[in-house]
Amino acid sequence: MHADVAVLPDPGSPFVIERIELPELGTDEVLVRIAGAGMCHTDLLARSLPPEIVSLPAVLGHEGAGVVEQVGPYVTQVAVGDHVLLSYDSCGWCRQCLTGAPSYCDEFGARNVVGVRGTERVEGVSADGTRVLTGWFAQSSFATYSIATQRNVVKVDKELPLEILGPLGCGLQTGAGSILNSMDVRYDSSVAVFGTGAVGLAAVMAARIAGATVIAAVDINPARRELAAELGATHVFDGADPEVAEQIRAVTGGGTSHAFDTTGIPAVILTALASIRPLGFCGLVGGGGGPIDLPQEALNEGRRISFLLEGDAVPQLFIPKLIELWRLGRFPFDRLVTTYPLDKINDAEADSLSGVTVKPILIP
Repeated sequence: MHADVAVLPDPGSPFVIERIELPELGTDEVLVRIAGAGMCHTDLLARSLPPEIVSLPAVLGHEGAGVVEQVGPYVTQVAVGDHVLLSYDSCGWCRQCLTGAPSYCDEFGARNVVGVRGTERVEGVSADGTRVLTGWFAQSSFATYSIATQRNVVKVDKELPLEILGPLGCGLQTGAGSILNSMDVRYDSSVAVFGTGAVGLAAVMAARIAGATVIAAVDINPARRELAAELGATHVFDGADPEVAEQIRAVTGGGTSHAFDTTGIPAVILTALASIRPLGFCGLVGGGGGPIDLPQEALNEGRRISFLLEGDAVPQLFIPKLIELWRLGRFPFDRLVTTYPLDKINDAEADSLSGVTVKPILIP
């Protein structure tokens, strides 16, 4: 099977559109014709990760959605013609998977970042014979066709606008799930969200759904702060202000019960910690920002901090809930979306990095 794909040839080069030969479909794998694929910050991290983790050239993309074209003989959960979202992969058999925490799967890094299934890296072949990674998050969905696994597909209603649903498989799931699953934000909670890209804005919307009394959104981009207010933030703060932690503590009478950092920037993480009250919890999802010099006193009075993966979501259970909330008008993620043709992927990347676009979606 041939596919037209966007290949990242090396860390410093733009994406290039090529035609490659995909590997043979495995017994528990699913061939999906991609209708749309979100671009996530994690995809762009591939430019800076060491080659032993992400070996370039690679086809990235891990927020795909499309139509099932072919299934392996052991696939029982979806059939040809089904509409599906693609999320992260997991083994299904380790302790974490068996206890309902597949985002902490023993094989998460191998299956999703390195692109290994079993013992081999999943690769396609370009016209000149170059081997290209096609197993990024078990999908590599910056492509016309993608090979996923039975474990990372989520069947959805055929009446839904399939081309814009892909971000529910990672970024939106991570933001909303961190609030609703990982941190258990409730009606008596208060939340400070640092960074209002797609993940942060999903967290803002989820905090409103949960009924949080105070939802503070922090960003250096005025347009993002304005959008956060429209989507449910009760207070907005300029992230460039060195007094932002003090301002949050002032409006909450001593700090929020929860803080959520999406930036991965060490200084911002310390500010988020400084914004929470005693016994407060700070969740982290941003990657690639470097080591955190965490003074012990930052965790005084029972304050806690933890990195969260994929919002602790089981995709097949959580994504349908997000879709239902969207149908009810309570999770309007479509307001974050701007679509680009696949061959304009470099424009999408530039607009994402500059802040012009919140959530690019590539349409093959």
